[in-house]
Parts: sequence; structure tokens; C-alpha cells
Amino acid sequence: MELSVQEVLFRAFGGLALFLFGIKYMSNGLQNVAGQRLRIFLEKGTKTPIRGVITGALVTALIQSSSGTTVLTVGLVNAGLLTLKQAIGIIMGANIGTTMTAYLIGFNLKHYALPILAVGSFLLFFFKNKKVINMGQVLFGFGALFYGMDVMGSGLKPLKDLPLFINLMVNVENNPLLGVAIGTVFTMLVQSSSATIGILQELAEQGSVTYLQAVPILFGDNIGTTITALLASIGATVAAKRTAMTHMLFNISGTAIFLPLTLMGVFPELVKYATNYVFVLLPGFEGTWETLNIKMQIAQTHGVFNITNTLIQLPFVSVLAWAVTKLVPGEIAQFDAKPRYLEPRLLSQPEVALRQAKLELVRMGKHSASFFDNSIKFFFNTKDKELNPMFLEQQEQLINRLDEEITNYITNLTSQNLTRDQSNYALTLLHAVNDLERIGDHADNIVELAVYAVENKVSFSQEALKSIKEMASLTGETLQLSLKALEKNDHELARKVIKNEVVIDNLEREFRQGHIERLNEKKCSGIAGAVFLDLLSNMERIGDHSVNIAEYVLGDMGSVERRKVKSSSRSIAYDSII
Repeated sequence: MELSVQEVLFRAFGGLALFLFGIKYMSNGLQNVAGQRLRIFLEKGTKTPIRGVITGALVTALIQSSSGTTVLTVGLVNAGLLTLKQAIGIIMGANIGTTMTAYLIGFNLKHYALPILAVGSFLLFFFKNKKVINMGQVLFGFGALFYGMDVMGSGLKPLKDLPLFINLMVNVENNPLLGVAIGTVFTMLVQSSSATIGILQELAEQGSVTYLQAVPILFGDNIGTTITALLASIGATVAAKRTAMTHMLFNISGTAIFLPLTLMGVFPELVKYATNYVFVLLPGFEGTWETLNIKMQIAQTHGVFNITNTLIQLPFVSVLAWAVTKLVPGEIAQFDAKPRYLEPRLLSQPEVALRQAKLELVRMGKHSASFFDNSIKFFFNTKDKELNPMFLEQQEQLINRLDEEITNYITNLTSQNLTRDQSNYALTLLHAVNDLERIGDHADNIVELAVYAVENKVSFSQEALKSIKEMASLTGETLQLSLKALEKNDHELARKVIKNEVVIDNLEREFRQGHIERLNEKKCSGIAGAVFLDLLSNMERIGDHSVNIAEYVLGDMGSVERRKVKSSSRSIAYDSII
């Protein structure tokens, strides 16, 4: 059947779009199914470089996205849960795990694409259970992947008869570096090595590309996906840049090793040997290299390249870490998210364990206060390089992590034989943890408001900016006082917090009234007013949580003290407390 140029382009690009959508949709579904377990799995499975490789390979094979694994890894490095050396092991494993897509394509499942799409859509549209919906998303993405490959393949068929393309492939065979360049550039454009390798497999099946022409392009595909990550890391944290640079160096080094071996005929023989004598030992694997279809031969080459490259470079993890540290200088803005004081062996000694939990709680409080200060700084200067959204997101994740760790520790402690006083104190600590976590949430809301204001070009009047600074200053001071009161069990400071909170409430009312007046006088836009009021609300809520902490310090007298101060301090002015 003759195809017009229009049909060729429509099928090739439409099929590619479906393929990319399928990969992304399936990956997101798999990540939703796995949830937080992926993060924990990565964190726990990297004690040695070898375990890091295995963990990285398993996670990437599971979520079908080396980029997703890399993003998770960068987050863990930033949070202080992984070192750069541990991250390198995961990246090496991610390269192995990403070969799974090529193997799936090699199985030629495109004839079952439509039934798989049908099952996926049925689960998506006729069930309300979240797990079933996620599984439907996985199946729908899986089907779209293969259907896209089928459509794209029909569009690429005429290439094998096109003189320009034939000459290009001849040049690739004569000059393998050209093949590496083609694979690199194409993957940078498509931003998915799985897609470009899939296209390569499809072209090879149609006879447009020979095996020896495909191998250099395959090496380029591996390099291209790392350059995409490197470009994406521009403006990101030092940890993100080093992680992306490690990925690129790893694959460029692999190409530098294996391209000459391919030209000498050594690497293709290695792949054949592995197929005939190593892979044959795997359950369900039958046949030899000669019996494999060309798509599976390319998948096999991809797998052997990444596994062998990892085995060669694994002993040099320290060298890679040193190299990227030199290439990307700077300090990693790490947060040590690992608990410092929650020693499980002390759970049998409740009094000591409660003291340790309080120390960790105080540490969490300092991070919550720091996050609030940073959120205000970010609001007034969103271009501050030290306070980019990724940095702030890591700080919020740190607070959530400590919330989880402290809560679990105290919950485990309550299973011991505690006295009534110890039980009450444990409950108080749990309430305080919740307050600090909520303070972090409100600080995160302020960051989101700052981003929203920039994206929507919101401008504030000088009066509004002055009000925000005034409210933020008092809120920050009140939060710091509550944390000092908690740390030192200081009742005087706790009473000061309660007094400040009344002023915060008064200021909020005053500033809201001022906003209404500015709105009536057309000095302020509606969208700016909405952001302004949300800011006031978040800061007022932080003041409320600070008072809760102060009341825990005062004990039974806390609520009495609060009512007493509120009844006698309605008219306290801001100037009287500074």
C-alpha cells in the first residue's frame, strides 16, 4: 500500500506521541501504585554500591522511568538520606532497569495493544477504588505504548526505500560516531531513550537498519537521555547537577569503552555469548542468538551494554564521585532528615525515651521555624538562588519525615508500661508534633502563594507589603518564643506567646479592614487581595499553633491563661510588645 507524505508524517509523529504518552502514563500509574514505598526502598537499599545498583535496577524496572528514579534519588541526596556515592549506585542500576522497556517491545505485543487498552479503560471508568484505577492507568499506558509503536511503525516503513535514509545508514556503518551523534540528538529531541530505542527496534524489524548500524545509535540513545537530565538540572541544586553529571559521565565512558570493541567485533560476540550461555539459564528463556528476532537482539544488546558497563565502572564509584564534585563545585544544601535522638533501644526506658523524643521534637521545631522564615524571604524575593522551590520542597519533606518518625517512636513507646504522667506527656508530645507539622504546611502554603503571585504577575500596594512584613515579623517572633518555651519549659515565655497571639489576631482584623478600604479606593486588585488575605490567614494559623505549644508548656493552666490574656488584652497594640 502506497502512503502519501502526509500519511507517513501523521502516522510517524502520531504514533510517537501515543508511545510517549503510554510510557509516561504507565510510569505515573506504577508510581501511584508503589507510593511512598519506593522512596523508603531506595533509602534502605543502598548501604553498599552493589545493593544500590540492584535497588536502582528494581525500582526503574518497576516504574519504567529512569528519570523518575533519578528525581527520587536527588531528593534523598538533598535530604541527607543518601550520599553521592550511594546515589551513583542507584543511577547505575537505573540504567539496567530502563532496558526492561526494550525487552517488552522485543516481545512483539503490539497485536494485543487494543485489548489491553480496552481492559485499562474499563478499570479507569467503571471503578472507584483508587488501587483499581491506578492499575487501569498502568494497563492503559501499556496498551498505548504498543499501539503507538504499531502506528509509528506503519509510518516509518517507507524509509527503507528512501535514498537519503539509505545513504545515512551506510554512512553510519562506515562512521559509527555519526550513529552515536544521531542517537544522542534524537533522544535529546524526544526526551526519552525508551522511545528512540523503540523506534530503532521498529526500523530494524522492517529492514531499514541493520544490527551493526543500530548498535552505535543505541549507544547515542543512552548518552542522549543523560544530556536531557543535565539540561533539566540547570538552575537546580548542586545535588541535582552532580547526579545528572554522574549519569552523563557514566554513559559517555561506557560508549568510549564499547564503541571500539564493537568496531573490532568483540562486543557483538560478547552479546551473542551472553545470550547463548548466560541468559539461557533464566527461567522461560529458550533458543539462541540466531533464533531471536532483531527487536529482541537490540534489547539484548542494550541490556548487556548496561550490565557490563556497570560491572566495569562499579569499582570506580569513588572516582566518579570525586570527578563530579570537581566538575560541579559547591556545597550541597543538605538537610539531615535522619532522626538524631530516637534510639529504639531506649524504648524499654520510658523516661529516657520521652526525653529523647522531646529533643527530636525541638529539632523538628527549629526546622519548622526555619521553613517559615524562608517562605517569607522567598515571598519577597522569589529569585533568591539559595531559596529555590526545590530547596523549599526538601525542607517541607524533612518536616514531614520527622513528623512520621517521632509519631512512630512515641506510638511504639506507648505500648510499654507507662505511668499516667508518662502517658499524658507522650500524648502532649504527639499533639506538639502535629502542631509543628501543620506550621510546616502553612509555610508551604506561603511558598505556593509566592509562586502563584509571580506566575500571575500580582502586584501589591506599599501598604499591603508593609502589613505582610509586620505580621510576618510578629508571627516569626511568636513561633520562636513558643519553641524556646518548649525547649526550656519556661512558663514566662509561654505566657508571652499567648500575649503575642492576641496581638496577631488584632493585627489580622486590622489588616483585613485596611485591605477592604484599599479595595474600595481601587488601590488594590481583587487577585492581589485574595493572595494578601490568604497570607494573613496562614500566618494567623501559625500563631494559633504556637499558642498550642505554649499551652502544652503551661499544662492545665494553659487554657486558663489563654482566656485570661484574651479577656484583658483585646486592645494590646503591636508597638507595646516590640
